[in-house]
Amino acid sequence: MSEKTPDAVVAQRSELVTFLDGLSAQQWNTPSLCEGWRVREVVAHITMPYRYPASRFVLEMVKARGNFNRMSNRRALADARELSETQLLDSLRENVAYPWKPPGGGFDGALSHDVIHGQDIRVALGDTYVVPEDRLSRVLDGLSPENAKYFGADLEGVRLRADDRDWEFGAGAEVHGAAQDLLMVLCGRILPPGHLFGDARMRFTAQAHAG
Repeated sequence: MSEKTPDAVVAQRSELVTFLDGLSAQQWNTPSLCEGWRVREVVAHITMPYRYPASRFVLEMVKARGNFNRMSNRRALADARELSETQLLDSLRENVAYPWKPPGGGFDGALSHDVIHGQDIRVALGDTYVVPEDRLSRVLDGLSPENAKYFGADLEGVRLRADDRDWEFGAGAEVHGAAQDLLMVLCGRILPPGHLFGDARMRFTAQAHAG
């Protein structure tokens, strides 16, 4: 029998469903914080575990020669072309309680997956959503230098320090701001202007372009 999906995971997914349900077609096609992915590709990626049976996952991994990042990128791009906004949203809505866990990550890994990719979407669209404190704590507590390496974040010589809780990561020139924004930095994301502060903030801040 499958384990029951924790309430925190169900709530995180449900809140994202509500947010996505109000987006325009233009917003679905807005670039997210995930490089090369629009909002629709991120949702395709989030819902891949619900839509792919184990046999399909194995086949796609074989095609990608065992490289998960290559496989997930290829499928996110393909699924986003093939599935409509309604289909993608329905997949998420119908699976808010689906007991998926990333390999070796448990349900805390599932929560991290949903929080991080949800912020990929929300921050890119200028949403002011605040990740509930208990959920954010679980995600931050699970972070390690290996996570930063996996996401390709270059944090050499940088100290991340949260303004809204007792949390820091690394050593060096300071970048400070809301903990949920620093989480995205640790995950290798470049944030819009105004989210980060400190001497090294521009390393992780998108450059504004003149119109």
